[in-house]
Amino acid sequence: MVSINQAKKDFPIFTREESLIYLDNAATTQKPAAVIDAMTHYYSHINANVGRSVHKLSTRSHEAYEASRQTLSQFINAASASSIIFTKGTTEAINFVAQNFAKRRLQQGDEVVVTGMEHHSNLLPWQTACQEAGATLHVVPIDATGRIRLEDFQTLLSPKTRLVAIAHVSNVLGVTNPVRDMARLARERDIPVLVDGAQAIAHVKVDVQDLDVDFYCFSGHKMYGPQGIGVLYVNPRQTEWLAPFQTGGGVAYGVNYERVTHFLPAPHRFEAGTPNVAGAVGLARAADYLAALDLDEVHRHDQALFSHAAKQLGALPHVQLFGAPGEQGSILSFGIRDLHPYDVGNHLNSFDIAVRTGVHCAIPLVDSLGVLGTVRISFSVYNTLADIDTVAEALVSVKPGPWTKERPTSRFMH
Repeated sequence: MVSINQAKKDFPIFTREESLIYLDNAATTQKPAAVIDAMTHYYSHINANVGRSVHKLSTRSHEAYEASRQTLSQFINAASASSIIFTKGTTEAINFVAQNFAKRRLQQGDEVVVTGMEHHSNLLPWQTACQEAGATLHVVPIDATGRIRLEDFQTLLSPKTRLVAIAHVSNVLGVTNPVRDMARLARERDIPVLVDGAQAIAHVKVDVQDLDVDFYCFSGHKMYGPQGIGVLYVNPRQTEWLAPFQTGGGVAYGVNYERVTHFLPAPHRFEAGTPNVAGAVGLARAADYLAALDLDEVHRHDQALFSHAAKQLGALPHVQLFGAPGEQGSILSFGIRDLHPYDVGNHLNSFDIAVRTGVHCAIPLVDSLGVLGTVRISFSVYNTLADIDTVAEALVSVKPGPWTKERPTSRFMH
């Protein structure tokens, strides 16, 4: 078991950037040496394509790839490794499911339900799918604290509902949705459920069998793994009707000039082309790293950081906190009255503090807050209470900058 108190030393970037306070973990996490070493070892000792050759390197590469799939399966307690599809990340995973629904499940007059806190990656694919099929997209509203009410969710479920797509954790407010209860209500009506787990996977234990959802997806880079690799879990009850998102090498074993006669079984028929084997190896090692930390301890660490941040920042008269102060998750959004969030971000950067500023790929949610954007701090195992104190001290001296003075209503950098 690895102690969180000692975790920071596992991340090489902090030995080179000793003054760095990295609080942009909801965007991407830093990588522990164990992940970097695992990928370096793969490229140095194993590197070969999988499923294409009989030589020993190809065999070892195939074994490493499938062992990684097994590790990820165990990490989220999937019943079988065949339920794990490797993707480029959460966005690709959701698009894969959305395009399948648009082409094979949605019809004119059908309905899809999402929440008012979705990242664009769990909103735009469903907008597109509904537009293509002539279906209707319903949005569960959020209250003033950013939470949804189960009664509102239940009201939107109807005989026409074909799918529910929900964030496990909001990427703006850090609010955790009651996913298990939502899935139960949907399941009672035979409605499939997709969960965007990008912001949850590094902070809470995910048990897909306990949640009993149909699809669960996440990105490696948000859980200390590499960029460009992610996972789509598909419940076995949904596997057979799904069509490949892409076709090409590695998905079929029977092909003629007219058609594919035989696709490979899941998950391989969904993974066309040369896979990101090194990414899968790195992601599996990241899962091992998290498992060694104990996610219950990670959650307590997040709670302590959130509580301290809400107290320290909330005590500043010019700071406005957004969301539910009692949530105690891994994300806290705030604003400085009369200052553009980019100016706040630039000011914190001058103290070597990295945060996220803007709309966080969740424009409808930010619009509902009635602000131009927010400043978001998001926590990880290498953050400390002292990091929060430094942020609070830095905010005392924040002043209007070029964005506030010259582009006060502009949301985007060009």
